[in-house]
Amino acid sequence: MIAMLAARDSSWAQQAANAQSKASEMQFEVLSPWADVDPIPLRGISPRLSSLAGKKIGLFVNPKRAAMPMAKSIERRLKAEYPDIQTSIYHSVGANVNEIETENKEKFTIWAKGLDAAIAVVAD
Repeated sequence: MIAMLAARDSSWAQQAANAQSKASEMQFEVLSPWADVDPIPLRGISPRLSSLAGKKIGLFVNPKRAAMPMAKSIERRLKAEYPDIQTSIYHSVGANVNEIETENKEKFTIWAKGLDAAIAVVAD
């Protein structure tokens, strides 16, 4: 029995040596883990507004309890500082969900397109 183990061990060692020499001759191809590239071209961040005067500012309000009172306060302060500013409040009702992934996608998209800038009121 001891002799069989020794023979088995020596054949295993020979196979490992052969595999190692073959591995040094192999060539590998490196693949990207990102798969296909997104066909939508990237665009940079929009430039900052030089002033809020005369602009339409959206207040995106999440569903947390303090978010709407905070948005109303921000709206009052903006209107006090910029009397000709327009504000629009969008109240999100889904917690922890991107608004464009809800049934309100179309409504949200139309709201966002009509704005010069937006403020997210998350109440955290």
